Amino acid sequence: MAAPPTTTPGVPTLPVTAPAVSLRGASVSFGERTLWEGLDLDVPPGEFVAVLGPNGSGKTTLVRVLLGLLPLTAGEVRISGRPPRRGSPSIGYVPQQKALDPDLPLRGRDLVGLGLDGHRFGIGFRGRRERRERVDAALAAVGGTAYADAPVGRLSGGEQQRLRVAQALVGGPDVLLCDEPLLSLDLSHQRTVTRLIDERRRAADTAVLFVTHEINPVLPLVDRVLYLVNGRFRIGPPEEVMTSEVLSELYGTHVDVLRVRGRLVVVGAEDHGEHCHEESA
Repeated sequence: MAAPPTTTPGVPTLPVTAPAVSLRGASVSFGERTLWEGLDLDVPPGEFVAVLGPNGSGKTTLVRVLLGLLPLTAGEVRISGRPPRRGSPSIGYVPQQKALDPDLPLRGRDLVGLGLDGHRFGIGFRGRRERRERVDAALAAVGGTAYADAPVGRLSGGEQQRLRVAQALVGGPDVLLCDEPLLSLDLSHQRTVTRLIDERRRAADTAVLFVTHEINPVLPLVDRVLYLVNGRFRIGPPEEVMTSEVLSELYGTHVDVLRVRGRLVVVGAEDHGEHCHEESA
């Protein structure tokens, strides 16, 4: 007997899109210490996921796994359906803001161009004209054209971080990994960086994993939260994860989550390794 049809006649079949990021039973251990285990997570294109938790909970380790810099102890990880690898064009990376040497012989456009060919040996793999057009477009997208030819070490922290965002986006990645990109930035520059990242994910359906201690600057943008604490985790919308009940369970002690003028305030977690930050008292 013939198998019944799996589609309705006359109704177009939608393509099945692989998750931008997929983890199955993922675990990372160092010796006898397990940072997290049994992590199942699918991040579809265009989703914004905030990764939260105290120092040492494995947030940056997760970024290193997705960048292909660190293998899992157990489980599987895929980026756009493929295993992660160093220098993958599918991934853009925005690191923490760190001061650069004022005498560093590198212009703004040179720093952005590293996002195209910084992981390759020799001359860039693109034609010079195409490469310049891509770099110029990335600079324009972040408002960095005015200092494209300025020494990067002489720029402000906010200007340097704009260039790092441009560097992460210049290759047209499917996934944008942001590891504490707002540290050392004032409120104005924090808003600029988050706006640039959000504009990119909406325009290009780019998935975003945003590691941060401060959820409030990105709270309006977040679709889901991955909260890591002491080898445990919880995944879900902010209103489900950022609650007194859930965080108390994760920390193993009483934690209060309050809303004050539209901001989240977490009270009681600092003594268990949580940084004092915008959403902490």
